[in-house]
Amino acid sequence: MKSRHLEALLDPAAYDEPTASVGLIQTHVSFLFLTDTFVYKIKKPVDFGFLNFVTLDRRRFYCEEEVRLNRRLCPDMYQGVVEIRESPAGACLFGQGEIIDYAVKMKRLPAERMLDRLLEQDAVGSGDIRSIARAIGEFHLRAERSREIDSYGSVEVIRRNWTENFFQIEAYLSRTLSAADFHFIREWVERFLAEHGDLFAARVAGGFIRDCDGDIHSGNICLAEQVYIFDCIEFNARFRFSDTAADVAFLLMDLEYRNRRDLAEELLHEYCAVTGDNGVPRMLDFYRVYRAFVRGKVESFRLDDPQIDDREKELARKSARRHFRLARGYISRRSLTPCLIAFSGLMGAGKSTLARELSFELGLDLLSSDILRKERAGLSKTSHCRDGYNQGIYSLDFTRNTYREMFERAEETLRGGRSVILDASFSRSADRAEAAALARRMGVRLMLFHTRCPDEVTRERLEAREEDAGVVSDGRWELFSRQKNDFEPLLSPGENWEEIDTSVPVEESIVRIVQIVEGCAA
Repeated sequence: MKSRHLEALLDPAAYDEPTASVGLIQTHVSFLFLTDTFVYKIKKPVDFGFLNFVTLDRRRFYCEEEVRLNRRLCPDMYQGVVEIRESPAGACLFGQGEIIDYAVKMKRLPAERMLDRLLEQDAVGSGDIRSIARAIGEFHLRAERSREIDSYGSVEVIRRNWTENFFQIEAYLSRTLSAADFHFIREWVERFLAEHGDLFAARVAGGFIRDCDGDIHSGNICLAEQVYIFDCIEFNARFRFSDTAADVAFLLMDLEYRNRRDLAEELLHEYCAVTGDNGVPRMLDFYRVYRAFVRGKVESFRLDDPQIDDREKELARKSARRHFRLARGYISRRSLTPCLIAFSGLMGAGKSTLARELSFELGLDLLSSDILRKERAGLSKTSHCRDGYNQGIYSLDFTRNTYREMFERAEETLRGGRSVILDASFSRSADRAEAAALARRMGVRLMLFHTRCPDEVTRERLEAREEDAGVVSDGRWELFSRQKNDFEPLLSPGENWEEIDTSVPVEESIVRIVQIVEGCAA
């Protein structure tokens, strides 16, 4: 669509309905025009191989398919297909001018009730997740089956999908995916397909290959007067005809991407209860890798979209890299044995950032002394305390009790057969000795990472935190020198101790840490 047509469609006069304003959102394949009441989705004339909207006839056909397929889950949301016509002003949705394109007309849902936004606000509860799980499960139980659809569950078709993914991402190697991670993921996928043909055959025989949604993630779910799951894949049956496990794996992956592994676990439990499909867990790692990889690929495509500005491209690049790291992490965690990982360091050294990123990538439980301290004081985690050094909730007694609770919770986690990360300064040798004693008592490996960076970097970070209301730590530059002076010398507890220079990019540090953790698990 020409730029003058796009500009015209931002004018409320272009619509045959009253609206005070018109907004525009772009994806890599669509323009979405938002009026006060409706959304009009126009497909971009793009060809990605797996998706081809180049001709007007193709765009009309796939608009009609989008309405037909999405009415399965949102019958009252999808209004139909409307014509975009040439007009003296450029384009409009009425009149007798030449048809220049088509749009899917949808009822506009409340933006504040979109699941991705609710997750950002920490406003999603167990009841919400169970409702979503039931909606997906009930949809899968009634989704169409046929001999043709069954064929899409074969190893041959799944391998073809992966081959296409690997081919399409090669242009973005080093931009969003490292060559090392690319080969790591590809080798694992090929090995899994070669060694687990029986699993895929059992899923076909069990009737779990269905006409699914194909794009269930938090950006496509709205919790309004009902659960709306919208914007399914209409452009390629190969991505929609799939294992129901692959369909639900997308949302499970997305919840983990957003650091809500707890909600992912609850969703999976409820979904299995609704469907009776207890074979899903055996397929989840494979399909979560697939979903994370595809999401990384799609975000990578945005880097070459001329209609997206540099800021959006940078956000897309970061999202793509993070999705690829998650895909790799799903593979790595399969071979990990339970271990205790501790991050130590001065305030502002970056230990909490690295602990969070390692927890994200490897799916490990994380215990933060900062958060536990606030919980013990009855405060929200982002409440800021201006207590003096070693005073208030930072007094020696309060700190000792915080560490004691952290170790108790860590022991409980390890007894459950799960690894755990401890995020604390560990400035006292007694606390480091207790971590080592806990590891010995539980019979697990201890890995200690001590973070450090130049003082001037620390000062920049601590001063920047003053402007960030979402930061948990109360570390301040005026307290730094006293903590540094009081930090008891760090003696290596053994071969697992590593010093991490956090003045380098976070991703570089995480790559190194993951390699160390994997090496210890081998």
